[in-house]
Amino acid sequence: MPSANERHGLQSRPVLITFLLLLGLSLLNYIDRYLLPGTQPLVQSEFHLSDERLGALTTALFVTYMLTAPLTGWLGDRVRRKPLIVTGAILWSLATLFTFNVHSYGSLYFRHALVGVGEATFGIFAPAVLSDFFPARERNRILSLFYLTIPVGAALGYLLGGQLGGRFGWRVPFVVGAIPGLALALAYALAGVEPERGASETTRDTRPLRHQIPALLANPAYMLATLGMAMMVFTMGGISAWMPTFLYRFSGMSVAQAGTVLGAITVLDGLAGTWVGGWLAERWLRTNPRALYLLSAWSVLLTLPLAALVFFGPASWSLVALLAAEFCLFLNTGPLNAAVCNAVSASVRSSALALNLFLIHMLGDTFSPQIIGAISDHSSLRIGLGATLVTLIVSAALLFGGARFAPPLDGPSAAC
Repeated sequence: MPSANERHGLQSRPVLITFLLLLGLSLLNYIDRYLLPGTQPLVQSEFHLSDERLGALTTALFVTYMLTAPLTGWLGDRVRRKPLIVTGAILWSLATLFTFNVHSYGSLYFRHALVGVGEATFGIFAPAVLSDFFPARERNRILSLFYLTIPVGAALGYLLGGQLGGRFGWRVPFVVGAIPGLALALAYALAGVEPERGASETTRDTRPLRHQIPALLANPAYMLATLGMAMMVFTMGGISAWMPTFLYRFSGMSVAQAGTVLGAITVLDGLAGTWVGGWLAERWLRTNPRALYLLSAWSVLLTLPLAALVFFGPASWSLVALLAAEFCLFLNTGPLNAAVCNAVSASVRSSALALNLFLIHMLGDTFSPQIIGAISDHSSLRIGLGATLVTLIVSAALLFGGARFAPPLDGPSAAC
């Protein structure tokens, strides 16, 4: 455990090493998650699947993800998080590796369910550990850096899935994605450090944990940020699962081309949007403690007309509109996650993140790929994706509402 004068800041070598290892694991987490969308047309062809059954594979991942989250969150507020992070990384990597030997839809479905268990463990504890290293005013910057792994990992997943899948078959990309995860899990077990729980807080919530956890549901700053994120995740999950197939069907691209183009757009927008969003929020926070919520709400609203143009506009505009829409959507990556972390005290943060993950996936991307697939089977993929525009409107309304309850950055955390 770092000493008192080493707990904060990337200038501390143990903290920097831990941050980089968590960054690497998060990158591989998202690479493995997005290998399936990158290879989806190939998987659909081999197993002769309808769009609804194809979307159900992503549903399997997120059902186990959200059902595992409450247990792992409960554990994370009571025991050391480092062994849990290592266990989760090993589990999702082995499940990804197992995909090479999958030859039935049932086995593929089971594989995706296992990946969800591993991802839920890591997704809760990594931001909780980072929040204990860095105080509230620095979390937007640190989490903006950390969540750059979402677009980069997604882009690499699309790219590896499309390019390797197109050349060597859809199973090969899963092997390539799995092995580095096992290596980094070992490296984190050997070199990662765990901060004292609540080390970065200026105040502590001394109430018993059994009283703090129910208070999460009565915390408007936390709940409105979480529900707003859930509605946005419904849209993001549906688009990320189906956009390679959309480009394959409506833009005349091959599987490899669709994966490469979407990967390039995602990594460019993800890096630029996440960085710009974090920078804007950092400056806005100097004058307005509600900035994390307000920037997130405006980013969702700006995405709305651009996404409509992608789904229903002329094909010649689809890629330009997609480039602009993803940029706007990525603006809130760091700020919105920082808002969730800042809204709760350190003693209950793992449980809060677990509940956050449960709700955003239960209401968001657990069912959106399958719902979009079902609508597509009865009409078209354009109409299916168009359903995600409604949840963008709801997301913006919730986040504007949450801004009214934003806690002060230099004071105690919100109610719990």
